[in-house]
Amino acid sequence: MLDEKAKKTMLRKIPHGLYICGARDESGEDVNAFTASWVMQGSFKPPLVVNCVNRESISHAMIEASQVFALSFLEAGQKDLAASFFKPRRRVGNKFEDVEFYLGAETGCPIVSDTLGYVECKVIGSVPQGDHTVFVSEVVGAGVHREGEPLILESTGWNYGG
Repeated sequence: MLDEKAKKTMLRKIPHGLYICGARDESGEDVNAFTASWVMQGSFKPPLVVNCVNRESISHAMIEASQVFALSFLEAGQKDLAASFFKPRRRVGNKFEDVEFYLGAETGCPIVSDTLGYVECKVIGSVPQGDHTVFVSEVVGAGVHREGEPLILESTGWNYGG
């Protein structure tokens, strides 16, 4: 039998970086973003990124329709920026109101300017399981804004998982 307390404790010990995942609708007219933590590199050649996205989110529908997204890498100390992208847009309005961003050249997805850098990704496969979809994506663009240490979930005191 699964020990729920032990499961939660151990799954929360898996280290996660924090990213702002930018998405756009199929037409490119509407954009959104959310704080992502279930992200990892999946391959060197071709360069693949795995991003697990909550199936009930607006951004999930956008990624599913457009088949692209961008990940802006947060720097240690950017907990407030990460927090501003946690809540759904329908509850907090325009998340980009006070955040400088630009649209990626390869995907048209929003990239947050004040971050370590970014990767732009094109979905090449997806697996809907449980309450998230696992998007396997090829990196089609990348850039470095500055050097620094990445923000990790553990350093925020927050828990997402378990």
